[in-house]
Amino acid sequence: MNVKALASFSAALSIFYGGVVARAPSAEPKPLPSMAFSTSGVVMAEEPRGVLSLHDVLSLTLVRNPELSAFTFELRAAEARTIQAGVLPNPTLSAELENVGSTGSTTTGVRATEATLQLGQLIELGGKRAKRLRLAGLERELTGWDYEAKRLEVLTEAKKAFVDVVASTEHVAFTADLLRLAEQVQRTVSARVQAGKVSPIEETRTRVAVSTARLQVSQAHNLHEAAKKRLAASWGSTTPIFAGVSGSLDTTTPIPSMDALTAQVQKNPDIARWVSEMAARRAHVEVARSKAMPDLTLSGGVRYLNETKEGTFVLGFSLPLPLFDRNQGGILEAHARLTKAELERRAAEVRVNTALAESYQHLVIATNEVTALQNDVLPAAEEAFQATQEGYRLGKFGLLDVLDVQRTFFETRGRYLEALATYHKAVADLERLSGEELHTVPGNTVPPGERKQR
Repeated sequence: MNVKALASFSAALSIFYGGVVARAPSAEPKPLPSMAFSTSGVVMAEEPRGVLSLHDVLSLTLVRNPELSAFTFELRAAEARTIQAGVLPNPTLSAELENVGSTGSTTTGVRATEATLQLGQLIELGGKRAKRLRLAGLERELTGWDYEAKRLEVLTEAKKAFVDVVASTEHVAFTADLLRLAEQVQRTVSARVQAGKVSPIEETRTRVAVSTARLQVSQAHNLHEAAKKRLAASWGSTTPIFAGVSGSLDTTTPIPSMDALTAQVQKNPDIARWVSEMAARRAHVEVARSKAMPDLTLSGGVRYLNETKEGTFVLGFSLPLPLFDRNQGGILEAHARLTKAELERRAAEVRVNTALAESYQHLVIATNEVTALQNDVLPAAEEAFQATQEGYRLGKFGLLDVLDVQRTFFETRGRYLEALATYHKAVADLERLSGEELHTVPGNTVPPGERKQR
């Protein structure tokens, strides 16, 4: 091929492909945001020490939770899919020789050879690229909603784990009080035994009570350490070294009305995501329909005629005839998935509203129990315990009466502590379901009974 033919071919390619690119929308990839992750994908930081507040725990969880860290890369993958959806099809380069080895003399056969070099470009018709880009953008939004749902789920579990640590801390102090009082009763009984006022069998009973109290102290410490490990798992740690947490279970939040919470439930990502989900399913239908339109392939190049030593331009196109494959199955599938999504949306609304109603009832029950125990049962049990101990020293009550009242008092305190923990966990569940913190929800009402600080 001579220089003149090459120049003509280069000019033709520039005109043809330059025109195709000029008409196509730009698909320049956007730079992904830089992130401070290690090679394993987990934020590296020093293990927290000292006493942690709930704010500290939630901050650590957001930054270092492995599930959230992994989800961040899923967001990056969704962004990458959006970039890929907008990329133009690659051009194709083809070359062919004609009349090679034609019959006749060798000289004639060589002179009759024709060489053709062409560049082809697929032109997507039916708005395929624009519809594909829209679908990728909606799927990226869905990934964002999935991340938000996972974020609320992880934070809710972290709040519950924090409540468990606070409750176990108070349980350790509670069992320590139980042991101290059991030892105090033992000393009182020992003194009465030595004075000959009661049988030695009563001292044996008090030793059993003290041993039981010591066992409960040991169990409380073990449960406390287990609760700390569960809490540390929120930020991806298996060896917690923090000293403890700061918080009080006596702090309560006004309960919004059920109607106010139901009005807020649309902020729950499990519900809010369905706006994007339905749009994405409809976009799937549009993409499927666009595939029924065949794509056009334009080609152009030069042909060199060896016999005449001349070059000529070659132009062509190809278009599939949609006689059999019009993506009928793909369109039906997309419509079926759209109908399925509508039913799934309704199921999600029922599921979330049912869970909201159940969590609300758990919160109301826990609130009523806390109020009754705090205002009536616990003060009465404590008063009876103090009176019985004093009466025993004066000889008015027997040891069995003292032990029975003591057991009732500490069981009541334990039940009160469990009710408080249940209350705060129910609050965490409601905040997860409503998508709002309870104190920010309009229509708050004061819980039954006023809370007295102990």
